[in-house]
Amino acid sequence: MQVILYMLDLKVSLIQSDLVWEDPIENLKRFNQKIDTINDNPDIIILPEMFNTGFSINPKKCAETMEEISVEWMKQKAKERYSVICGSILIKEEEFNYNRMIWMRPDGSYETYDKRHLFRMSDEYKVMDCGYQRTIVELNGWKINLQICYDLRFPVWSRNTYKDNEYEYDALMYVANWPESRSYVWQTLLRARAMENQCYVIGVNRVGNDGLGIPYTGDSMIVDPTGTIMSQLTPREEVIKTMSLSKQSLIDMRNSFTVGLDWDAFELR
Repeated sequence: MQVILYMLDLKVSLIQSDLVWEDPIENLKRFNQKIDTINDNPDIIILPEMFNTGFSINPKKCAETMEEISVEWMKQKAKERYSVICGSILIKEEEFNYNRMIWMRPDGSYETYDKRHLFRMSDEYKVMDCGYQRTIVELNGWKINLQICYDLRFPVWSRNTYKDNEYEYDALMYVANWPESRSYVWQTLLRARAMENQCYVIGVNRVGNDGLGIPYTGDSMIVDPTGTIMSQLTPREEVIKTMSLSKQSLIDMRNSFTVGLDWDAFELR
């Protein structure tokens, strides 16, 4: 199995941030300031899950439409920085509410992913509606699978495929509000997803305490396709980190260890 691909290196900026509980205006103000400090011209700037409110399951108060302030802010910042801005917010559409990850391009076009696995232990599943489609976006020759927090626990949902000499995706991206009490699980599963799917994995988590008093340590990281942690952000601190993902390292690893040829064929339903 010889993989021949042409991909530019991918430069990503991770923003590990505290979040102000259910206060979009203040959170957007703070992310304005954080993003404006990035001088590395990244291809993608990644924010945590529910970056404008924290992990609130109060859609009556926190859900917005795709035409309201948070999405408009993402459009503005993507255009200003000429970078993709990515993160999730609560979105309402008619009678439905979604935890929606938005992939906002500099030209104002976007793609979305609605969280498939709603966190049962917080009753997210009682007040939100789940998505049913995976979203794999493309940028500079890279294919990136968008995922949100609790999705990390479900390997079938993120499973890579190899068909007609091509991998379905090259990187998995998780945005999260993953609590400190389960930090070990977060770190372990990010590495597992990288190894089993032969891809880079990017996990961006928040820090601080939410409005319910739940603490978060962050532990945001980038993992290479061998499961090696390339970078792990300092826990419990607000950190911005920019790194490049190597096209050649990905190709070399896949060509030297051709496990994709033996992956099981399956269909998601």
